Amino acid sequence: MKIRTLGNGLEVSALGLGCMSMTSAYGPAADKATMIKLIRSAHEQGVTLFDTAEAYGPFANEDLLGEALQPIREKVVIATKFGFDIDLITGARGGGTNSRPEHIRAVAEASLKRLRTDCIDLFYQHRVDPQVPIEDVAGAVKDLIAEGKIKHFGLSEAGVQTIRRAHAVQPVTAVQSEYSLFWRGPEQELLGTLEELGIGFVPFSPLGAGFLTGQIDQNT
Repeated sequence: MKIRTLGNGLEVSALGLGCMSMTSAYGPAADKATMIKLIRSAHEQGVTLFDTAEAYGPFANEDLLGEALQPIREKVVIATKFGFDIDLITGARGGGTNSRPEHIRAVAEASLKRLRTDCIDLFYQHRVDPQVPIEDVAGAVKDLIAEGKIKHFGLSEAGVQTIRRAHAVQPVTAVQSEYSLFWRGPEQELLGTLEELGIGFVPFSPLGAGFLTGQIDQNT
């Protein structure tokens, strides 16, 4: 497996494993034991980057990944995300975003426990919060990095000006965005900006959320 370097030194496998659908998303949750075996098998094949989020479940996906990767924690990179309005006790969804600094900190603490680790390798803002200046978001993550709870800061589906503003406060290691032959929007502005700033690009849905698999038609 080839190795890629994201941003200021985060080394990951060229292929990562997105775990969202393992605990429901495009269908019912898969068998837990089978998914743990799949995750560990991916690592045996050279995958070191594993992607999850508090919103997946919510919480169940981080729990799954934490259990699966615990025996090999020092050999992998875990990426998770904050930014949705989710009650950290009940899991009830508020229906919007929440990147207030105090909420970011609370999400980080909860994610650390579910992931069975003392440090999150890559912490993405899942979606930009229009109610919270991105400088405040970056500042909150910067504090968590200083405390050793987070190693790297990432953004997901952010515009180029938002990326620049965040990067000026806390260097952004990676930006995640949908990208495939089905959707090539990042080619317009995003990729050039990331190259200029030295930020890694992590594309998701490389098969167009299934549309490029040849298995979806008008009857699907």
